[in-house]
Amino acid sequence: MKFDVCGIPVDRCTTEAVVERALDHVAGGEGPLTILSCNVDMVVKAHRDPDFARVLGSGDVVTADGMPVVWLGRLLGADFPERVAGSDLVPRIAAACAARGHSVFLFGAAEGVAEAAAARLREAHPALRVAGVLSPPLGFERDPQALEAALAAVRAAAPDVLFVALSAPRQERFVQAHARALGAKVILGIGGSLDMLAGRVRRAPSLVQRTGTEWLWRLAQEPRRLARRYLVEDAAFARIAAAELWKRRGPGASAG
Repeated sequence: MKFDVCGIPVDRCTTEAVVERALDHVAGGEGPLTILSCNVDMVVKAHRDPDFARVLGSGDVVTADGMPVVWLGRLLGADFPERVAGSDLVPRIAAACAARGHSVFLFGAAEGVAEAAAARLREAHPALRVAGVLSPPLGFERDPQALEAALAAVRAAAPDVLFVALSAPRQERFVQAHARALGAKVILGIGGSLDMLAGRVRRAPSLVQRTGTEWLWRLAQEPRRLARRYLVEDAAFARIAAAELWKRRGPGASAG
């Protein structure tokens, strides 16, 4: 079931439930099932850009990918059971696909990353069918020829599950605009998960993840790329969250 978090309908679900829904859809669902994630950065971007909020909210499943989002949802009165991160969904869904004979396609990330991630997945799951990998050039979605070439490559591979690893909001806009043209049964927006899977970025220890400080771990690894995002742009999350709590739970808030 979905719950409104700062204007974004987020699913109250577990990682296992998302994996099962994805695999059930591969087996018998109609049309593409889109799975997106909502983290602190996306809440801030959605607050600043109503169109992005609409695009993000259009996902069939929108997971709470970040402990601050989970905590805020709980403070607002929803029973979010856990954080559901793309970096957890990718290996779990890949393992399930290997067991059931389904195929996956890895799309996005920097040159060579998708190939390295695919190699690690095959090493862990020799039975996994990797239908293809593709790292399109930066800005491909604004070039009609490059865009059509990318869409055609995925369609020709006809994967059961497509992992899309682009930066927000490009990733969400791409999935929302081209879900049907891609031809995959299930499409997941997974952000930097391929970099972690490929070993280019180290995942934070589980304790760091549970305490909601994974952003500090990532900042320490990629300070030049992430400093502005984490220390400047995403600092607005505290103000947005406080305003939402005041509106929904403060004096004068509606009892319903």
